[in-house]
Amino acid sequence: MRVLITGWPSFLHGEATAGDVAAMERVAAELAAAHVPYDTAWSPGFAPDALSLDEASAQDYTDVVFVCGPAHGEQVRQLHQRYARCRRLAIDVSIVDRGDPAVTGFHTVFARDEPGATPSRDIALGNAASRAPVVGVILAPEQPEYSDRRLHGHVHECLGAWLARLDCAPLPLDTRLDTRDWWLCSTPDQFSALIARTDVVVTSRMHGLVFALRQGIPALAVDPVSGGGKVTAQAQAWDWPAIMPAETLAGGEEAARPQLDRWWSWCLSAEARALADSRSGTGADSSAAALSALVEQLCHAPITSA
Repeated sequence: MRVLITGWPSFLHGEATAGDVAAMERVAAELAAAHVPYDTAWSPGFAPDALSLDEASAQDYTDVVFVCGPAHGEQVRQLHQRYARCRRLAIDVSIVDRGDPAVTGFHTVFARDEPGATPSRDIALGNAASRAPVVGVILAPEQPEYSDRRLHGHVHECLGAWLARLDCAPLPLDTRLDTRDWWLCSTPDQFSALIARTDVVVTSRMHGLVFALRQGIPALAVDPVSGGGKVTAQAQAWDWPAIMPAETLAGGEEAARPQLDRWWSWCLSAEARALADSRSGTGADSSAAALSALVEQLCHAPITSA
């Protein structure tokens, strides 16, 4: 006996959603606990180094289990044809039409919902999930004021490749405000509330660093400007150590990885959290003097003609 676990994330033209993958992983865990040998097939687009349906010969399996999503469509019907010699079972699927060949092709169906039947809970979240760190990712625009010193494209490509390797929950954030677009915050306080709910911020934008530290959130900052620009200046003003120059990423993600990994580990540490928390206070706020001087100038300095 050997079981092949499949689902929509197995299809080349399917998609891998968090629910589908979690459900397939739970079935795999149940089979492992019961000492049932199994393999899981994944789309090459999702997991290029894993077993694919093209590589999973029907001759190697006694049973095929299809997990989660709608039991509907040509790709499911083709699964029946490909594994015609195997016993085929479906679990945690939604049935729209009991007469659909995609449904009738299964020997047994454990539906989570179908017309006229009492629905059951989805199996995806049956087990307690481990908590991956939530990472606010805030990237700077091109900033033409820096002219030929701009390395934004290279820096962001490198950061993207590195972030894709991490076990984290990436949260793309934009400092732009818009009162008409629900995708964006409309006030600075709303944006601050988002930052406060992250564990770490990775940013190439000055205000990404500033908002993170003001909320006591450790930030890994990368200055996208050759020779250093305002991101480096703010890291100095806040006395914040986790700042990397653009040149550090010049050799690509693989070369920059050790230093990125080192700062990443530090940002997740209690030491970094304590330091960021200490920076969140206003006691050492050097901007207060400039604000006081501005008010003094406006209120008491004589007006002179241009």
